[in-house]
Amino acid sequence: MHLLILSRNANLYSTSRLVLAARARGHEVTVADPLDFRIVVSRAHPSMFLGDRPLPHADLVIPRIGASITNYGLAVVRQFDMMGIPVLNTAVAIARSRDKLRALQLLTKKDIDVPRTVCARSPESVDLALNLVGGTPAIVKLQQGTQGIGTMIADTPQAVSSLLETLWAMGQDIVLQEYIAESKGCDYRAIVVGRRVVAAMRRQAKKGEFRSNIHRGGLGHRVTLGSKYVRAAIAATRVMGLEVAGVDMLQGAEGPKILEINSSPGLEGIERTSGADVAGAIIAHAERFLMRRLSRRKQKLHDVVIEDERRIRRVRTIP
Repeated sequence: MHLLILSRNANLYSTSRLVLAARARGHEVTVADPLDFRIVVSRAHPSMFLGDRPLPHADLVIPRIGASITNYGLAVVRQFDMMGIPVLNTAVAIARSRDKLRALQLLTKKDIDVPRTVCARSPESVDLALNLVGGTPAIVKLQQGTQGIGTMIADTPQAVSSLLETLWAMGQDIVLQEYIAESKGCDYRAIVVGRRVVAAMRRQAKKGEFRSNIHRGGLGHRVTLGSKYVRAAIAATRVMGLEVAGVDMLQGAEGPKILEINSSPGLEGIERTSGADVAGAIIAHAERFLMRRLSRRKQKLHDVVIEDERRIRRVRTIP
């Protein structure tokens, strides 16, 4: 199998681990920057170039699309899908998870618990929005933030108003979210591959910080998730339509609350904390995913051939 990994930097820990895991299983690997692709939109003949060269052969694409290149990265992933090249995490699924409000809407539609969240766009709605999330402290988030960037805590109504007005003036889309006090500055990160959790850790925010992200200085601890958390992580991933995801959950009074779903989860923190071979699990799932796709194609072709044969027979039996 020839894998194509979309990544802006081949030297990143997550990218290099996927390359090593794929080569260890006998696969060929190419790493390419999504921004180096040239998309050709043509009637019935979608195609792409990598720089000024034709697209290299790829049996399957593994996208690692960062938040800074979301729009063009999604266009590249979408083009692969249009060309019939299997993609592990489609553009639609990545877009769902990247938009925090859209993700939460989809999760609650499937009765999956999330922190109470309000989206507002005018200063007049701030007081009502704050009451709906239980008052202060409250969490203010950019809809497209990642790794804790664009996530802030406001301790007073005045601070909430000031933050919202500033972000609105900058043209940012934001959401206001309830602060889950019982989480005590910690959350759980689960890596879901296929339909199972392959690694998990508990993240604790450093002193003076409410964000538990490893990139923000949070500490990771190996943990075995309870069944409720495992089911919630898998269910959230399925709702997004993702094959691989990092699911962040808070411990609420009544069980897990899904905080965020990451379509390109970092592997360094979770692998070092849990000791799990997450990269190997992703490549193993990529193999199964490709085999299922090829099997479905063969079955579809088989069905078409059979149906064509039936048509011929029906035509021949007409007197």
